[in-house]
Amino acid sequence: MKIAENRMLQVILAPIVSEKSTMIAEKTEQVVFRVSTDATKAEIKAAVELLFKVKVDAVNVVNVKGKSKRFGRTNGRRKDWKKAYVSLVSGQELDLAAAQ
Repeated sequence: MKIAENRMLQVILAPIVSEKSTMIAEKTEQVVFRVSTDATKAEIKAAVELLFKVKVDAVNVVNVKGKSKRFGRTNGRRKDWKKAYVSLVSGQELDLAAAQ
């Protein structure tokens, strides 16, 4: 399956840098990304391999539900979004600071 290069550039929105994602990166060689809500695992894998020149072992995806919030008297809701845990092949490393 061939995925268009311009589509791959739209799949990955941002890396998630948090305490939890940093611990996961050190322990299990996984990197966490915020991805487009309609992205598939195959698209995410191809995009990471293209952008960062690393070999991807597996991709796990989590759909995160948006929180309900109040704005004064009105109730609102944040958007739902998708998170991808990308497992790298052993020996591979992804440095997000250098990729900027």
